[in-house]
Order: sequence, then C-alpha cells, then structure tokens
Amino acid sequence: MTMRILRTLLPALLAASPAFAQTNTGTTLGAFLEIEPNARVAAMGNAGVSAYDGLQAVYYNPASIGTVSSTELMFSHDAWFADIAYDYAAVAFPVATLGNAYATITSLNSGEMDVRTVDQPLGTGERFSVSDMAVGLGFGRQISPRFSAGVQVNFVQETIWHTSASTMTLNIGTLYRVSENGLRIGSSLSNFGTRTAFDGRDLRFTYANVPGQNGANSELPGVRYTDPFPVPLLFRVGLAMPFRLPDNNRLLLAADAFHPNDNSESMSLGAEFLMNDLLALRAGYQNLFLQDSEVGATLGAGLKGRVNGYHYRFDYAWADQGRLGHSSRMTLDFQF
Repeated sequence: MTMRILRTLLPALLAASPAFAQTNTGTTLGAFLEIEPNARVAAMGNAGVSAYDGLQAVYYNPASIGTVSSTELMFSHDAWFADIAYDYAAVAFPVATLGNAYATITSLNSGEMDVRTVDQPLGTGERFSVSDMAVGLGFGRQISPRFSAGVQVNFVQETIWHTSASTMTLNIGTLYRVSENGLRIGSSLSNFGTRTAFDGRDLRFTYANVPGQNGANSELPGVRYTDPFPVPLLFRVGLAMPFRLPDNNRLLLAADAFHPNDNSESMSLGAEFLMNDLLALRAGYQNLFLQDSEVGATLGAGLKGRVNGYHYRFDYAWADQGRLGHSSRMTLDFQF
C-alpha cells in the first residue's frame, strides 16, 4: 500500500523541476503571506504540508489542527530584512466533539521612513510606514484515525501610508497517515481569493482642467485608480516519514513541492532529529529548482519541556537568503 502511494505521488514531487518560461514574480499583492512563521518547519526548509503537528503547522496545512487535543498558544517573531518586523500569533481549542477551532493574526511593519519627493529628495519632514495584517479563523477535524481536513478564512490588508488594499482569502488542506507511525501525505491550497486594488487619500489630488486659462479652477478634485492585483495563491503537496531510533530518539524526513501563481515551481527538503523527546536538531534546503532563487540552506534547533503540567516548546531557525543575508525565526508554543 505504501509503495503504491509513493509511486503515485513521487512524479508530482519530481515535477517541480526547472522552468525557463517567464514567471509572474512580483505581480501579487500581500507577499507577506508567503513568509513562513513557524521556526520548527522553517528550519526544515519549510517542508511542512505533511507535518502532523497541530497548531504549529496550520500555516502550511489547516488539516493539522485536527490533531489538537487541548488548548494551545503559539507566538512567533521573525527578524526580517532591513529591520522589518514580522510577528505571528495563534490559538487553538477543541469545540466539544465537533473538531478544533483556531485563530491566527499576522503582522508585518517596516518601521517609519522619510517621505521624499522629486522636489525634496532629502525629505519633506513627514514620516510614513508600510504595514501588512492578516486575521484568520479556521476549523479542522480528525475525520478518521488516519485522515483529517481543515479550512481557514482570512481577512488580508496591505497599507502604505494612507492607502490600503484588502481582500478575503481561503486556505484548505487534507492530511493522511498511511499507518499510525508511518508515511504521512499532505496537500493544501493557500490564499485562494479575489483580486483587489489600492484606495485611499494618498491617491486623491487636485488639478486644473485647463492649465494657464484665466478664471480656471485649479482645485478640481481627482483620483488615481490602481490596477487590481491577485493574492499569492499557492498549492502544496508533500510527504513526511518518521523513523523510531534506539534510545527513544526519532528522525523525521519531509519533502514538499510548491506550485505558486507568482513564481516557478520548486521543492523543499527537511530533516529533524529528536533526542529523547527533548532536544531537536533540524536542517533543510528550501525552494530547490526555483528560477533565479536567492534562498538556500536552513538550520535550527528546538527544546521541549513540561512545567506544572503544561507543555512548552521553543524553536529557533536560521535561513540563508542569498544576497539579502539571512533571516532568523523564534517560536514559543504552550499546551494547556
């Protein structure tokens, strides 16, 4: 059974090979939605669609929420490029016998910058910032001991000074275990939504209908319209295989394939070595075969523990970002 499934899915994973056609890089709105928040999965090359890991994996696959059995909180902070701050928080809780519900909030902020114009290249004395925000509500259920499914609805807003664009998106996913401690198969569709355009007072202006004509009104109101942009739709499919090792150690190998609407197809690979269910060491490589890729190796570590009956987990991830340097992520998770 396992080999039959592998023969079916392996061609789909290998299909993420180099593409030489022109891509749509930089053509979507809300690119912050593509920043992976979880340090554990980020250290494994962001191969997380088949991670059977509850709240920590809902960004990659909403179906993972089906494995939650108690209230769980998660906080994540990313040290992004150019002093950009990225934060993510999530909470999950069981809903009687129906399944599990969860909520997420994502925030990205550039910090304040000087307003510069052609006439005043050194600055006008004003300051502005760029901020992005997404709020999500999700629900998932363990339909059978081996199969779970989940869905998440998101409100997404991108703001540049006094101008913003907002839309609604949908995430859906499924997760299947071939056996209790065997191969895991996951798939998800993220950020399915409609096109949206910017609007706000920064696009308002005044003008003269007939410049230079005596008596003409030079304060006629006008507005600039921007083109509508799509959101970064992403389809993931992946495999994960856990191995039990001597002395209560475990090894997890994972591989994901990505099909985005704003870039070429790619693959990510990751591994996690867990010692005595306490200390985890992780490594991976992200976006293999991605056209003009600047990203590469990922590394990280994690610590699990228990205090007064509560479980906690702290994870750290480092990722190579090419000419942009590197990024760091930290995630703290509590289970009650």
